[in-house]
Amino acid sequence: MSKLLSQHKRTRKLTTLVENKTTYNAEYAELNIYETHAFAEKVGLKFSFPIIASMLTGKKIMHIDDLNPFDFFPGESVVMPTNKEMIIDFPLASKSSPTQCLALGIDIYKIKEVVEKFNQHVAIENENNAWNMDETTSHLINNTDVNHLIERLTYTFTNNNTSKDVLLDLMIQELIVRLLQTKARSLIVTNANPIFNDTRIGTVIKYIKDNLTNKDITINLLAEKAHMSPSHFHKQFKNTLGISPIDYINSEKIKFAKKMIKEDRDFRVSEIAFKSGFNNTSYFNRQFKKHEMITPTQFIKSILST
Repeated sequence: MSKLLSQHKRTRKLTTLVENKTTYNAEYAELNIYETHAFAEKVGLKFSFPIIASMLTGKKIMHIDDLNPFDFFPGESVVMPTNKEMIIDFPLASKSSPTQCLALGIDIYKIKEVVEKFNQHVAIENENNAWNMDETTSHLINNTDVNHLIERLTYTFTNNNTSKDVLLDLMIQELIVRLLQTKARSLIVTNANPIFNDTRIGTVIKYIKDNLTNKDITINLLAEKAHMSPSHFHKQFKNTLGISPIDYINSEKIKFAKKMIKEDRDFRVSEIAFKSGFNNTSYFNRQFKKHEMITPTQFIKSILST
């Protein structure tokens, strides 16, 4: 992340230690990079347009009316409607290790345009369930594709390029779609909306959750549960949730592994891999790093140091 922000650091002006803001403009969007270099509490922030906030470095504690207070880390996003206030604590910010976050503001008409196009092509089993960036706040865990996209957006905003607006147009459209898919996944996986529980995709998600450590879950088996052909099931699953069935299963197994590590710190990596439903330690290590951007051993060390 330090390399990604190198151009930003060379050109930005630091005028305050708490939520120092640098703004980069595009045709119908603006990127605000906030940096906090000192411990702070109860810092209020509000925008006159919808924003997608994503953590770059450090940790925040977020207080938003719609949600219980939550820790906000890199690899996560918050979608905020217009004029919605967030109250923020910065428990770990310091001069040597600042907390950095981006807030991407997008013209509301552009959001509506992309959402309408998305809903014309993708619907959950054609049941007229339209995804939208509505008036509620969403706290989302990014998948690998969203994290990479946010990095590309940040780099393009902060570096001069003759094709900057064209590139940002394409990336922002992609980000909106991927966040809509992430929201869909969140609603289905957490059973937050009972409308989706009885859908075929919802039925498959429930089966995966109930059999997470089963090493014999296959695409053919899941397609059979969904009463679809394997190819149609794979396409429907990925269109709906923005992630392939195998990547979803692995991401859920990694979450299970992290939970197990936090609850019992004496497990060896090989034991964690087996108990999480992986056939071998090498594949578990690769998947853990893919989803968490650190190895299982590094994660265990970080837990032991807390």
